[in-house]
Amino acid sequence: MEHSGVLPGHRDGVPGRGGHTSGGASRRAGRLLAGARRLPWPPLAVAAVFTLAQLLLSVPGVGLGWDETVYVSQVSPEAPAAFFSAPRARGISYLVAPFTAATPSVAVLRVCLALLSGCALFVALRAWRGLVPTVVAAIAGALFGGLWVTLFYGPQVMPNLWVAFGALAAAGCFLRAARDPRDRQALTALGAAVAFVALMRPTDAVWLVLPLAAAALVLRVRRRITLVAVPAAGAALGCAGWIVEAYLRYGGLGARLRRASEIQGRLGLYFAADDHARALGGRTLCRPCDVAWEHPVASLWFLALPVVVAVGVLAARRTAYRTEIAVATAVGVSMAVPYLFTVGYAAPRFLLPSYVLLALPAAVALVAAYRASRRGRGILAGVLIAAVAGHLWVQYRLLDGVTDRVRADTVAFGRVAAELRAQGVRPPCVVSGEEAVRVAFRTGCASRQPSGHDRSITPAALARVAVEQPVVVLVSGRKPPPAFARGWREYRLPDLRSRTGHRAYLSPAAVPGRPAGLPAG
Repeated sequence: MEHSGVLPGHRDGVPGRGGHTSGGASRRAGRLLAGARRLPWPPLAVAAVFTLAQLLLSVPGVGLGWDETVYVSQVSPEAPAAFFSAPRARGISYLVAPFTAATPSVAVLRVCLALLSGCALFVALRAWRGLVPTVVAAIAGALFGGLWVTLFYGPQVMPNLWVAFGALAAAGCFLRAARDPRDRQALTALGAAVAFVALMRPTDAVWLVLPLAAAALVLRVRRRITLVAVPAAGAALGCAGWIVEAYLRYGGLGARLRRASEIQGRLGLYFAADDHARALGGRTLCRPCDVAWEHPVASLWFLALPVVVAVGVLAARRTAYRTEIAVATAVGVSMAVPYLFTVGYAAPRFLLPSYVLLALPAAVALVAAYRASRRGRGILAGVLIAAVAGHLWVQYRLLDGVTDRVRADTVAFGRVAAELRAQGVRPPCVVSGEEAVRVAFRTGCASRQPSGHDRSITPAALARVAVEQPVVVLVSGRKPPPAFARGWREYRLPDLRSRTGHRAYLSPAAVPGRPAGLPAG
């Protein structure tokens, strides 16, 4: 027989052992949960600090990365759209479209995204109001927001953090709808949150819907079919554009999935947990990840996370919110599975959706540890505070190192673009070769590659374009230019951080000091 709409583990909202508590404990727990429903201020404060930290640490001087440039170019009037490969989805481009339409300033875009991500964190945490105590939600938000990878990607034009916010909100709305089948607002928000995740990354939405559907079938709640159908419908709605594009550009959904697998190194059975541990030392991408583990201290929290989560789940079994913590844990684990076991490389951003959900049981574990011993509370509190402070210091140092590298790249790419403009490379123009995407966007050119995953033009077609427009082929080191560009003018460019001996081969249409489009001679 189904339960009357109340999740297992709840007895009038009072936590206890097996649903029974003393009168005093009941009153204290009731006041705690009542406060959780009334007070949004701790999560709001966490979101505000998260936003301020981004504005101070992650925004100044940080230009667009390679992936960001691809996403921004789809909606920016500053340059033609870069090649959009099979695994990508257009959700993040839609999100930033209003900002890129209003201004070409990357700094303004960063500020807007920092503010928007802070609001998104608060909204996602607010979905858990009344499901877990305020202190648990606030600590979870602080744990997640304090990671260098979260702070770095807050103002970035990348989809993974937005998937995290959508997944956290979806799980909270699912639990609210499961608790009260008449809560149509929760059901609507659930579908919208899942659709948002699917719009950002369609495959992530699948791994979000699966545990929610399983929870709907396992929990003793009414309207199970509705709780399965709404997330599934949201995922279908969010994936619709991606699926239509698959048929228009790739010959079908299966063909697009196969191409996406090829570009990602062929998905299969891998064990990538060690790769993710190494990547947390300050790498935004570890592919291939056969590098030395240079900063093991930076990964201590990652190695401890499974234990802390397990402690949190066990501690939550004695509370009124044990089901909520179990669901959050299940969804967090599910969303980590594809990146830990099917992708043969690592990027810290991949696991952001898992981190935000697993932060909830981790927060329960910290609260339980603090309350474990009343006699030694001062000592234990001091140890916990010192550990958290040390953790935050390590995260700050890692963030500082990552942003410094990006700032150096921003300056270097700006110099390269300025040199090319001085050599007559102005729109309409085409850039090909190494780092073509970022250089092309900064010069207002199209980026076209005759080979590789981003192949969008043939060498013969590129040579024909060079008759009428400035075309640039970028090479580095001792690599020779392609055959069609060997007679072009060679120009030495400023080196990039990852490339020395950086050179440009410029077609005859690129003449220094002459605006592009005018005839030579």
